[in-house]
Amino acid sequence: MSKRRDGREAAVQYLYQLDIHGDGQADLRADFWAIRETPGKARAFAEELIAGVTAHRAELDERITRFAKNFTLARINVVDRNILRLAIYEMFYNLDVPPVVAINEAIEVAKKFGGEDSGKFVNGLLDKVKTEVTRPLRDARPHSKSDAGGPAPAAI
Repeated sequence: MSKRRDGREAAVQYLYQLDIHGDGQADLRADFWAIRETPGKARAFAEELIAGVTAHRAELDERITRFAKNFTLARINVVDRNILRLAIYEMFYNLDVPPVVAINEAIEVAKKFGGEDSGKFVNGLLDKVKTEVTRPLRDARPHSKSDAGGPAPAAI
């Protein structure tokens, strides 16, 4: 498994836990990392994704709600909801990942952790969301040292 895939899976697992338990537990993150062994680079990537999703959660949820016809956010399976949050965050904010890669990764994570139809559901919703991506779908901007503050957000 690639370090990035492992990081994405860890991020989804943590976001799931956060969704279930809320942010009230002071040791939530420490407890998570004590259980979920993740090598350095994968963990750093997961932490980056967790921070991004957490910071932009309201925007991500608004976009999910807008594209999930006949579904309220609460009605979407918790695993699928967090996979969608992560993928949409990557599509719009993580500019060193091409949007189509974010979509494909989300589908694979959904197949592994979600229900029987999760892969199809995630694919269908993200296919609609990608119509609003304003950068090339198959290109990434390489991460450079001048990006110390993190990637600039694409229009969301």
